[in-house]
Amino acid sequence: MIIGLPKEIKNNENRVALTPGGVAELIKHGHTVYVQAAAGLGSGFTDTEYKNAGASILSAIEEVYAAAEMIVKVKEPISSEYSLIKEDQLLFTYFHFASSEELTRAMMERKAICLAYETVEKTDRTLPLLIPMSEVAGRMAPQEGAKYLEKPMQGRGILLGGVPGVKPANVLVLGGGVVGTQAAKIAAGLGAHVTIMDINLARLRELDDIMPANVDTQMSDAYNIREAIKFADLIIGAVLIPGAKAPHLITRDMLKEMKPGTVLVDVAVDQGGCIETCQPTTHENPTFVIDGVVHYCVANMPGAVPYTSTLALTNATLPYIVQVANKGWKGACLINEDLKKGLNVVKGEVVYKGVAEAWNLNLTDVNEVLAAAL
Repeated sequence: MIIGLPKEIKNNENRVALTPGGVAELIKHGHTVYVQAAAGLGSGFTDTEYKNAGASILSAIEEVYAAAEMIVKVKEPISSEYSLIKEDQLLFTYFHFASSEELTRAMMERKAICLAYETVEKTDRTLPLLIPMSEVAGRMAPQEGAKYLEKPMQGRGILLGGVPGVKPANVLVLGGGVVGTQAAKIAAGLGAHVTIMDINLARLRELDDIMPANVDTQMSDAYNIREAIKFADLIIGAVLIPGAKAPHLITRDMLKEMKPGTVLVDVAVDQGGCIETCQPTTHENPTFVIDGVVHYCVANMPGAVPYTSTLALTNATLPYIVQVANKGWKGACLINEDLKKGLNVVKGEVVYKGVAEAWNLNLTDVNEVLAAAL
């Protein structure tokens, strides 16, 4: 198969979809890989390293899209890339369709095959291609929150861990999944007092067993959230419904109940956000203030630590990419149920329930689409 690795062009996105080592593995399996010039520089990988791994370097993004049967990316295509996508071309990347109707309709119009990292799902309900970036974003969230709690950043002027004789900050984490668990661990490690909420009592029991003494667990419901935000200095939104929009757990009217300078970090912003007032921001302009509350809503948080993120992403995605390249998307999805669940849009048809429901579109059975494609 001919695989294309374009340079990411979303604002301040420095990750690249594959390391030179990942490219070498594809070459070993007999595939051809085209890498756009400078695609890996933001992550610390040079064109020479990709050449030495066996890739061919192309100067322009248009050349990469024109040559490739499968495009491997990190982030969803942006509007300037839509016209480059060919009918029947496979795109394997993070799409987060439920947060963008424009993107969904554009991919339907291009009649591409859209395999989304974030909905590839194992039989135990885990999301193997989302986990590494969730781990990065979860660990970054308290780090960013601590920075924006500083007074020059319009925060409350609170040190997350406090000092002897002064209480630490109160951190509220909404969601006990991968992001929430990692966020709670880091916030606790910095010395904050942490409360982590979830709707799953069994999960709360697990967290209660593994978390340090400065982490409390609490059942997530509207009353408990409304009470907790009154005392929180940093609130981290870590809610995920795979492939669907995140629910708004904090609404606009709740901001007035928070202390001025409270910081909100909505890691769920890729899926529409779990804080109603959050809108996607960039690393260039990461925050805005509403009713005295600082909102940090960067949609590609791991892009700020691209070396770590690119290695972690390649570790997870490479076995799936190799399988798709070896078998073709149809063959791979027929033998691998994990990959089949990654199909979101196929040749103009929406085949993932969460995406269809998000934009009130017709849902086509993925098995029918696969049968018709054979």
